[in-house]
Amino acid sequence: MSFLKADYSKNQEQGFDAVPTGNYEVIINKAQEQATKNGAESLQLDLLIRNDLDKVPDLSKTNAKYHNRHVFMDNWKRKNTNQYDLASFQYILDAVGIPEGTELNSVDDFMKAISGKPVLAYIKNEDNTYNGNTKKVNRVAPWNISKTNYPEVNHKFKNPEKPTDNPFDSKEGISIDESDIPF
Repeated sequence: MSFLKADYSKNQEQGFDAVPTGNYEVIINKAQEQATKNGAESLQLDLLIRNDLDKVPDLSKTNAKYHNRHVFMDNWKRKNTNQYDLASFQYILDAVGIPEGTELNSVDDFMKAISGKPVLAYIKNEDNTYNGNTKKVNRVAPWNISKTNYPEVNHKFKNPEKPTDNPFDSKEGISIDESDIPF
């Protein structure tokens, strides 16, 4: 018996174009640090458009139409300092309701504090030109993140395990011997 038989008869156009400009109720699904091949580092937020607000009349053209879509927000380290712009992080902390005066000791603490929290995001749809090609992309500025109008979350995740509960997202608990790595 084969592993897979090619059958393209049920393939459909997925339509992953950028969402239209507007206010969207989202969940900060995941926060993670990453780096480009050239070494530029960023803190990327995966904003997941909530699916539990489809019946709210004011959200019929945003959440109801685009629920379960992911919009990624990159917060790049400054080249001259190799540090994040911590002032922009204040908007995100305020939006998720971290009490004034709370001290976070690391980027990891910041990521844990905001992950899984609902916020309101103003998402822009704009042109991006790269290598002569222009396409529509979504952008979210930190100052366009604010407190949610719907703090009670009943979002149904496709994967029943909440993203912040995934043990593989953590550096703790997984030990890899470097001799096992082939590169």
